[in-house]
Amino acid sequence: MPEPLLEARGLSKTFRSGRGSGRREVRAVQDVDLVIEPGQTHGLVGESGSGKSTTGRILLRLVEPDAGAATFRGQDLLALSGPELREMRRHMQLIYQDPYSSVDPRFRARDIVAEPWVIHGLYDKPERRRRADELLERVGIGPALGDRRPSSFSGGQLQRIGIARALALEPELIICDEPVSALDVSVQGQILNLLMDLQAERGISYLFIAHDLAVVRHISQRVSVMRDGRIVESGTRDEIFERPRHEYTRALLSAMGEGSGADDG
Repeated sequence: MPEPLLEARGLSKTFRSGRGSGRREVRAVQDVDLVIEPGQTHGLVGESGSGKSTTGRILLRLVEPDAGAATFRGQDLLALSGPELREMRRHMQLIYQDPYSSVDPRFRARDIVAEPWVIHGLYDKPERRRRADELLERVGIGPALGDRRPSSFSGGQLQRIGIARALALEPELIICDEPVSALDVSVQGQILNLLMDLQAERGISYLFIAHDLAVVRHISQRVSVMRDGRIVESGTRDEIFERPRHEYTRALLSAMGEGSGADDG
């Protein structure tokens, strides 16, 4: 068995707001365990507010957990700071849910893709342009469109640009936070197929966060189901969709019109 690319144990996060009698606590993530294997897609599915996106942001160190442990390539992810954290982030990237708000409207498409290289001080300007054009072409955006700004593109095209940006630093893991939920159904399949093709080519691992079980079933090899900040069930795609054990998983599948394959007796 290969060593997991990423392994998290007991992740927890509570958000607090207000003061005195108006103080409020939300337990967004509670004791979450997660394992992502090299070159595989792990689907993280649940209803809105279940803690999926917070889990992804903890793994990227965009949100600090209250408790738990996480390793990436065997290295303690939560102990990193400064240059070490900056270096690790080259290997872990994010694709956002909303392709419109995730890009600077003043940037041209080519500059959006090249932004990670600028941040990390990689390559000179001509080399960035060349590499950006190559990535744009790979995701289905012709380099001739590289000088256009976001307002000239559809949501699907912008998400392709976002994928190209995520690929720029050649990451080993990409966290996909509801990457097709804001897109038309006709475009969703194209983006999913692009992600799967890129995974086959480059050996990328994905944590694929979604509320749509049909989407998760299409792209994932393993699936974890979240409810109220906890993972209630994990397994292979077939185990979750054909032989679900937890009643919440069965309810989700029933609501989506998916056959559970489980005995009712």
